[in-house]
Amino acid sequence: MPGLWFDELYVGQKFDHPIRRTITEADNVFFSTMTHNPAQLHLDEEYMKGTEYGKRLVNSALTLGFVVGISVGDTTLGTAVANLGWDEVRFPNPLFHGDTINVVTEVIELRDSKSRPEAGIVTFKHEAFNQHGQLVASCKRTGLQRRKPAE
Repeated sequence: MPGLWFDELYVGQKFDHPIRRTITEADNVFFSTMTHNPAQLHLDEEYMKGTEYGKRLVNSALTLGFVVGISVGDTTLGTAVANLGWDEVRFPNPLFHGDTINVVTEVIELRDSKSRPEAGIVTFKHEAFNQHGQLVASCKRTGLQRRKPAE
């Protein structure tokens, strides 16, 4: 199992995830229409030619999904009980079709679960960078993580 148990995590632990993802036009259009988001920012190339960006932006909810998804294999796959929430979600620079992101994760807080002794609560800080090294997304994600079973 690739995910880590709560007991294997420590504050300050960093993951430079090996999976990178180039975001395609199809990803953005499918996601935006599938989630009923008709914003011109994501779907109307002609409209966007008249904006400061000059082209369509990747839907930020899709970006957040990729950021978290890319991190799962190294951190929580098979060991997570539940995602408890996202905080401080930011998109400081735009992401465009054809941009490639890489994600870095840091464990920033660990605490025992008061209601579930077999699990703990972990807070991750995720950061995504485009191919130019610009920060395009960041967030804190808190989850309920299983402890390693007794052998």
